[in-house]
Amino acid sequence: MSKTHLKEQRAKHSADSERWAAVMARDKSYDGEFFFSVATTGVYCRPSCPSRQAKRENVEFHATSAEAEAAGFRPCRRCRPDELPLDARRAQLVAEACRRIEDSEEMPSLDDLAAASGLSRFHFHRIFKAIAGVTPKDYARAHRHKRVRQELQRSTSVTTAIHDAGFNSSARFYADAEQRLGMTPRAFKAGGQQTELRYASGQSSLGLVLVAASDKGIAAILIGDDIDKLVGELRRRFPKAELATGDRSFGKIVAQVVAMAETPTAGLELPLDIRGTAFQQRVWRALIEIPMGSTETYAEVAQRIGMPRAVRAVARACAMNHLSLAVPCHRVVRTDGNLAGYYWGIERKKILLEREATAATDSSRGASKPHGKPKAK
Repeated sequence: MSKTHLKEQRAKHSADSERWAAVMARDKSYDGEFFFSVATTGVYCRPSCPSRQAKRENVEFHATSAEAEAAGFRPCRRCRPDELPLDARRAQLVAEACRRIEDSEEMPSLDDLAAASGLSRFHFHRIFKAIAGVTPKDYARAHRHKRVRQELQRSTSVTTAIHDAGFNSSARFYADAEQRLGMTPRAFKAGGQQTELRYASGQSSLGLVLVAASDKGIAAILIGDDIDKLVGELRRRFPKAELATGDRSFGKIVAQVVAMAETPTAGLELPLDIRGTAFQQRVWRALIEIPMGSTETYAEVAQRIGMPRAVRAVARACAMNHLSLAVPCHRVVRTDGNLAGYYWGIERKKILLEREATAATDSSRGASKPHGKPKAK
């Protein structure tokens, strides 16, 4: 046997060993890379097939489903190796439902969407939410508001834009217009020129803290070392808002934010004007729920919002957070515990976590001590 042939044999044996290990583990990550056939049943399967495992001596491996069928094997009825993987089929099903929603003048009923997908109402709703991250109703609402934003930019009438976007009643749109647009429809049509943000900065041990607020609440908390750069960052994040320096009374708001940076237990009992996409707001609400002194990984936050596969999207949402400190994205770490990924600087993230851990420990110790003097017997 030549050396070349021997190397090929060894390489094949190594590859087959890896493939067999994937079959034994029912590893989905290998689906599509190869298929295996079972001589005793005459079928071929995906590596992740949940059917009863065959004996190694009865198994052969194939690069493609066509190769397996050419060898005389038929597709397994459980894992359906001749079709798209289950995850891909579900994603395709949801994509088709999204197109159906987008192409309809009126929101299709859940029953109609489920029937078109060939699933039960409950099963369809669960799969749609798991993949899209929102319910079909929320998706339809978000799509129509997106159409309103587009129509407002080219329509001469707010009412016309609302109806052209698929809202038969203006009242239905105005019910949550400010939440979806971040301002009134007319202010949006004017490019946000009627939205005013007052801002001021204060010095902290973390550096300068710039605070900006609308009439609804605090809209931004930015941290840095240069006031001009911070104001530029504020303009970049809110390009269509009118910026105005805050008056003396606004300084009290800044002082509360700075106090929270120095003493985590101080908290921030001020309203927040949280502006972002529906997904971003879900992530930011999840961050607020992380207890002080604790951390969670991006994967755990993704799990918390019911979207375990959206780890990268969660990381992007953390980076887009306008409200540092108040929405504690510093409490999110990588799976290995690494602190990388904080927009305002890793050193600041480290300091904040250390302060919160100390404050949480002190609070716990204080809670365990008896309060007041013992009563005389």
